[in-house]
Amino acid sequence: MATIEKRMNRYGLLGKNISYSFSQGYFTQKFKDLGLPDHSYENFDIQHIDDFKEVLAQENLKGLNVTIPYKQDVIPFLDELDPKAAQIGAVNTIQFTEKGLKGFNTDAFGFRTSLEPFLKTHHTKALILGTGGASKAVRFVLNELGIVGTYVSRSNKEGQYTYDNLNEDIIRENTLIINCTPLGTYPNIEDKPNIPYECIGTDHLLYDLIYNPEQTSFLAEGEARGATTTNGLKMLQQQAEKAWEIWNQG
Repeated sequence: MATIEKRMNRYGLLGKNISYSFSQGYFTQKFKDLGLPDHSYENFDIQHIDDFKEVLAQENLKGLNVTIPYKQDVIPFLDELDPKAAQIGAVNTIQFTEKGLKGFNTDAFGFRTSLEPFLKTHHTKALILGTGGASKAVRFVLNELGIVGTYVSRSNKEGQYTYDNLNEDIIRENTLIINCTPLGTYPNIEDKPNIPYECIGTDHLLYDLIYNPEQTSFLAEGEARGATTTNGLKMLQQQAEKAWEIWNQG
């Protein structure tokens, strides 16, 4: 990928192994469309959260997005948390203010906006596959919507399922299933969460936070059994727009 020219108003994405990311292309095009030649958007690809200090030492930074695996790890570096981000326990947007760094979570806004058009009255219980930073925003939104969300992970913890626990009854009862794991992301497009797909039916809604590929193996399994499916592209677009709005606040 060509080197992005660093300009007077620098924005970027903090993450690990993020060359595939949506954000850089999205915001570079947005700045072009808005006629903002002094704005640039870069990938800050760091291997450890401690390297964030070197990013912060750079000049002309105005705002950052945060992605896997730093949505929780970044919090100790911040001076202030928006109340919603504090409740969720994960940050995906950082605003640079006169008082320091303020963390926000726009994943919740993006997820809710993109999920609501698909919801039916029978979607009262959900399985949240994965327990990383994005899953926390997902659970927050489900709580807001009155949907009971249960985490599914590889480790056995109270109040959540392991993949080995999942059976026909659990799958039939939880008609909303959300993949918050990176399984199935390009280039490993054959990968998918290990759930009993044979129990999925036409009442199910499968939502995958992954957007590349457009249809993951997880979604293809659902579609083959008559489930409604949607990917994470609309969520990304919505959370990006919300981040831009935050960066432009006072």
